[in-house]
This record gives sequence, structure tokens and C-alpha cells, in this order.
Amino acid sequence: MVAAQHAMEPEGYIENERCLPGEVGVWVFIFGDMMVFGIFFMVFLFYRNLDIESFNAAQTLLNQNLGAINTILLLTSSWFVATAVHFVRKQRTDLAWKLFLFAFSCGFGFGAVKYFEWSAKISEGYTLTSHDFFMYYYIFTGIHMLHVIIGMGVLAFLMLKARKGQCDRDDIATYESGGIFWHMVDLLWIVLFPLFYLVR
Repeated sequence: MVAAQHAMEPEGYIENERCLPGEVGVWVFIFGDMMVFGIFFMVFLFYRNLDIESFNAAQTLLNQNLGAINTILLLTSSWFVATAVHFVRKQRTDLAWKLFLFAFSCGFGFGAVKYFEWSAKISEGYTLTSHDFFMYYYIFTGIHMLHVIIGMGVLAFLMLKARKGQCDRDDIATYESGGIFWHMVDLLWIVLFPLFYLVR
């Protein structure tokens, strides 16, 4: 059966022999990070429920279109990363590094949109101390932005690694781990976007 599976794989395809992609340590880190964000989300929802009307009024001041654009950027970047890892497994690093570059560009675009969004709100007088909603908004999206910056560093590393043509079996775990971290960044935003921009 295993022999038949190997026979069906494309020539040069590097199979992951582990149960989970990436390194175990990355999954432990991600689990812990998601637990912390889960607590953040529950705290926000708790205080929102104490003053729903006021939180909803503050929410209308956010630009949903910018939030939607950032969601599209991160979803697109995750597709680029997943496709890049796929090509690395096929030893097509000539394509993989370009896809990592596209994903990095999407991350940069996300940061640029968020910078202009924050700047616009602050110039309008909505700061950390304006309202509890904005306090949570700046803190949570700021922590997420830190994850984006770290993730962009990871993507830059993977891009350079792929450009050098490094794709043996040990390297695959590194690519997978980097991809998993970036997907977590994407997943966190998918929760943050409706939480701050859409939930009523």
C-alpha cells in the first residue's frame, strides 16, 4: 500500500513523514498564543456586553471597507504561502520564492492599510483613552500587527531560503513551520475583523 502511494507521487516530491506538518514546538507556541488571544476575545465580549449600545456606536466609526481589504490581503497571502510550500515539496523553489514574495507583499499591504486606518482615527481624536472600545481596538489590533511584522520576517527568511534552492527533507519542516505561523496570523485577523467591525 505504501509502495503504491509512493508510486503515485510526482517525481521529486518530498513527502512529510510526520503526523503533523512543521515542528512540534511551533504547534505548542501557536496553541499558547491562541489561548492568550482567546482570553483577549472573551474579555472584550464581556465588557462589550456591559455597554452594548456605546460599543456599537463606537464600532460605526471604523471603516469596514478597510477591514475587508485587509481580510482579503491576508487570505490571499495565506493562499500564496500554502502554494509556495506545495511547490517546495515538489522541489520547485524557483516558483516558491516568488510566491513567498507575493505573500510578503500582501503582509506589507496589510500593514500600510492598518497604518492609514490608525492615523485617520487618531487624527479624528479617537485614541486609547477615548472609549473602552478604542482601547481594546488599538491594543488587540496592535498585538496582531506585531504578529504580522514577525510573520513578514519569517516570510522573508523563507523566500531567501527558497531562492537558494534549499528544499531537502529537513528543510521542509522549516517551510511548513513558517507557513503554519503565517496561517495563524491570518486566522487571528479573521476573528478580529468581525469582532471589531461587524458584531452587533
